Amino acid sequence: MAALGREAEADRRAAGVVSAGAGEAPKDIKMPTYIYGQSSPSLGDANLRKPMVIEIIEKKFEYLRKEKTLNIYGTVTFGTTAGFSGILANLIFRHCFKVKHDALKTYASLTTLPFLSTIVSCELLVRHALYSGNISRENCVLRSSLIGIVCGVLYPIALAFSKNGRLAVKYHTVPLPPKGKVLLYWLLLCQTEIKAMVIPLILQTALGIYHGLEHYAIFESTLEKTVHED
Repeated sequence: MAALGREAEADRRAAGVVSAGAGEAPKDIKMPTYIYGQSSPSLGDANLRKPMVIEIIEKKFEYLRKEKTLNIYGTVTFGTTAGFSGILANLIFRHCFKVKHDALKTYASLTTLPFLSTIVSCELLVRHALYSGNISRENCVLRSSLIGIVCGVLYPIALAFSKNGRLAVKYHTVPLPPKGKVLLYWLLLCQTEIKAMVIPLILQTALGIYHGLEHYAIFESTLEKTVHED
């Protein structure tokens, strides 16, 4: 009986060890399940970050669009003053050559062409160069001021001179110049009135300098805001 009791006790202990081992098995199974379950929040965070990243990118593009819109407004203003310079040049040469024909045609071309040439030049030589290359502030101001002088003063003068000179020859409103001295003759004819073009020359130079500084300042602020947001 004592031997049977010992055997029964041994069987109970063995059963206890087996049950304990069976109880620990689920814990081992639960560990990888718990670790795997912890990785799911990171996936959720990644899914949450995607809309945030898209929102930041959209804000950057909106900011750049606003900054470029400010640039466009400044460029349009710059081109508008060039158009007024063309009107003044046309008025001066029509008076000098005593031309009274094709007024609408000459005024339309002298307003539109300087305006468009100024805007296109600013777009290619200033704004596009800033946003695609690396030019200094001095270079930006120099380019903008040269655009103001060439497209806003010299080009309207040359255009008004040629158009009204042709009309003067066509309608014989002034005596024909001697052969080989056409340019000198007409310059002497207009030398007094053409001095009025000094006003748009000073205006376009000042606007060109301001326009270049404004473009560069907006470009720098765009870069700084983009870098800080990154």
